[in-house]
Amino acid sequence: MATQYEIIGASAKGIAASVEQGVVEGALAPGTALPPVRRLAERLGVSPGTVATAYKELRRRGIVVTHGRGGTVVAPTPAVASRRPPPVPEGVRDLAGGHPDPAFLPALLPAIRLSPGLRSHRAQPRLPGLERLTRAWYERDGVSAEHLTFAHGALDCVARLLSVELRPGDAVAMEDPGYHHLLDLVPALGLRCLPVAVDDEGIRPDALRAALRAGARAVVCSPRGQNPYGGCFSPSRRDALLGVLGEAAPDVLVIEDDHAADVAGVPLHSLTAGSAGAGGLGGGVRGPARWAQVRTVSKHLGTDLRWGALACDPTTLARHDGRMLLTSGWVSHVLQETVARLMTDPETQGLVASARSAYALRRAALLAALSARGIVAHGASGMNVWVPVRDEAAVVNGLRTRGWWVAAGARFRLASGAGGRITTAGLGEVDAGVLAEDVAGVLGEAQPTYGG
Repeated sequence: MATQYEIIGASAKGIAASVEQGVVEGALAPGTALPPVRRLAERLGVSPGTVATAYKELRRRGIVVTHGRGGTVVAPTPAVASRRPPPVPEGVRDLAGGHPDPAFLPALLPAIRLSPGLRSHRAQPRLPGLERLTRAWYERDGVSAEHLTFAHGALDCVARLLSVELRPGDAVAMEDPGYHHLLDLVPALGLRCLPVAVDDEGIRPDALRAALRAGARAVVCSPRGQNPYGGCFSPSRRDALLGVLGEAAPDVLVIEDDHAADVAGVPLHSLTAGSAGAGGLGGGVRGPARWAQVRTVSKHLGTDLRWGALACDPTTLARHDGRMLLTSGWVSHVLQETVARLMTDPETQGLVASARSAYALRRAALLAALSARGIVAHGASGMNVWVPVRDEAAVVNGLRTRGWWVAAGARFRLASGAGGRITTAGLGEVDAGVLAEDVAGVLGEAQPTYGG
């Protein structure tokens, strides 16, 4: 082993717990090889079957992976140690976080009175006023909201959907590069990620077809504002993806994460808009039978508003709410009332409109500045730009020395090429030119030393 950590235990449960503790403490880093089954069994004085059972449990929980003759190693992103970003160094400008510009976020409205405890929250988990506003929000973009519910943000919602639909070992088609928390969530649920390559129009039909043929039982994707690449579905791409789904996997659950709905800067062309109850897309194209679209408000109303909406088919709604009833029960009515008041506040809606325009201009400014210097970058929507590079560490560290902090692409990737994510939400046009010049300088310096 590459570390001095000593695995202990006299049972499969004890051995698995010992390995997990080593991962949590950092003594067993991602990629660290665990001892072969027979060798560890001999050292611990247990049967090889006991060690094999422990390793199987660790694999099921996404803590280790097995590479055939390469043995068992700690997973690149173990489910007990999510790929959190490194701390931002002092003295640099943070363009790595993926956060909105605080200047465009409203000050929260005065707090409402706390629930007197007389109403039955479980009998009425959704406030009727917010439910009406949310239906209109979806229907504005052509998504059916006949079946609607709420959750505690996008990750909470996706986790519940996957946990009630799939079983440990099942595969999920995931965007690559994609949102790092979702890439961590899937193995944490005991599921497998199947990478689906993306481009400026979102997930690629050929890559989706390959994932479905490999056994994917669910697809998680972003119709616009894709993080970190910035892709957005065009009408032709949407139709091509629906064709693949209809041919290869008509019953697969399609989950769309439209987290940046109000500030993505582009229209929605959703896979769900042609689903049952949504009116159809014309030309014989229909959406999936099993579908869900998740929306949140953290990008345009405030990062502390951990609230999400879910429009879906009736079966998905029943399964989601059935599980939620047994766990958290409902989303706080105080939170719901706050979101509803912000949705109807004229000043807040003016801020959202300004943010949408500003983010589009700032993203375009950086893309143009990079292009003028011969640097390929991607960002068709949303508030991030993806820059393909050969050596992420060289670029991140090089920009750090020039006063910029950007996100290395490793935590967003499964099998895709290296890159870096730059959040443009707070980057003005003049700053975009300065940053692009620094990126060009760093890439020039990295060429002879790091391979570009």
